[in-house]
Amino acid sequence: MPTTIIVSIIVGIYLVSLVSISIRVRKSGSTSEGFVNGGKLFLPVVIGLFMASEVIGTSASIGTAQGAYENGISVGWNIAALGLGFILFAIFLAAKFRELNEITISGALERAYGGTVRRLTSITMIASLLLVATAAYASGGAMFSTLFSVNSSLSIVFVGVISSLYVAIGGMRSVVYTNLVNITVKIIGILIVAGFAYHLVGGYHGLRISLPANMLSWDGIGYAQMGAWLIAGAGAMFSTQYVVQSITTVGDGAKARRASFYTSLILIPYGFIAALIGVSAAALHPEIDSIQALPTIVMDLNPVLAGVAVTGLAASVFGLISALTIGSSTLLLKDFYDPYFNRSGDDRRSVLFSRASVVVCGMIPVVLALFATEVLEVTFLAKALRASLSVFVVLMFYKPGFGTKEGALAAVAISLLATIGWYLTGNPFGIDNAYVAIAVPIIVMSFTHLFHLGSKADSPLPQPGLDFSPAKKNAIHS
Repeated sequence: MPTTIIVSIIVGIYLVSLVSISIRVRKSGSTSEGFVNGGKLFLPVVIGLFMASEVIGTSASIGTAQGAYENGISVGWNIAALGLGFILFAIFLAAKFRELNEITISGALERAYGGTVRRLTSITMIASLLLVATAAYASGGAMFSTLFSVNSSLSIVFVGVISSLYVAIGGMRSVVYTNLVNITVKIIGILIVAGFAYHLVGGYHGLRISLPANMLSWDGIGYAQMGAWLIAGAGAMFSTQYVVQSITTVGDGAKARRASFYTSLILIPYGFIAALIGVSAAALHPEIDSIQALPTIVMDLNPVLAGVAVTGLAASVFGLISALTIGSSTLLLKDFYDPYFNRSGDDRRSVLFSRASVVVCGMIPVVLALFATEVLEVTFLAKALRASLSVFVVLMFYKPGFGTKEGALAAVAISLLATIGWYLTGNPFGIDNAYVAIAVPIIVMSFTHLFHLGSKADSPLPQPGLDFSPAKKNAIHS
């Protein structure tokens, strides 16, 4: 059988399994809460693998390979930084978010800074998630067009329809369970491609004689860029909607920590494995477009291994898109639809809106993806936008009362405009937009705190020494 047919059959079996899982768990999405949180508590290892699958999208595989093709193995730090971010998240924030038990990042920030900040945060987060989805569609379309010799625009539309369909059917539980399948085939697939590429190029000796020395340097990308990745990566994990949404589905704070550590164990090596594919492709195929680095290596595999590898790449697309769409849909439901258009609390209407918004959030980036070229850069901008919100997350948990509510609102707005503007002007003076995203809210919040500009921010959690038990509340009210 021709290679394309064998690969298509294997990928087809995988896609059918995703839809089948969603149909099987569709009853969990029959209520709005079940749709957005899965309707049950999950084991830490399940959520750990789920969060890893959410993060490992096409930018982590195809995008990292593209970056390594151009700049060397050190590009792997862009994903390893996310793993380090999850270690920090596990130590400092996972248990606190679980204690807060707030399903949206915007809802968490509202407790400290008020409703207006909640809505602006929600808009920022949705924009960031849709940017990531755009990059995922762009790289996914490039992959499928290369592997199956089809038009990339049609590939992008196909990915959008399939990913939106199975999330709309089963909601959060289908996203969790399908991502367990996704992370398995992602790891197997990337290991197959990396091992084959490394063997084909002649191992380390082959790489060393074929490429400049800086391509094999672990710090070749530069410490400034590595630092920016760490800031953006760790910051993004501190305040990303689908991470917060996931962490509320485990039993307690200790389990939330364990889930985050499990995620880091997968992410740290994954980036360098993908980068190894990129530098191997640079040695083997120096004439290709860099975004084709990983797909080109896949085409050199035998049909069965190619089928497994392509399935892993497909899982990178669908796993990430499912997390982005359920996260965006949840924000739209909780922050806009229910408060303004469903004040009667009709749960049936909320479920219908959730399913419809999943489809809309899945399809909007399709149009944007037709014009996206630099996958890694677009994704990194999205991380920087989320990283700016991490400043408020850290402050509200560890320095409650610092700054003001009005200052937080101004800081979110200014940071959003400054980060995007800095990115569009090409990161002037060599300063990455991630540094701008972190610096602006710190400066604004410090200024409003020193000069008492506005009302004091609240603490999202009960403070030590205060009794918030039901008995105490009843005594106070009586």
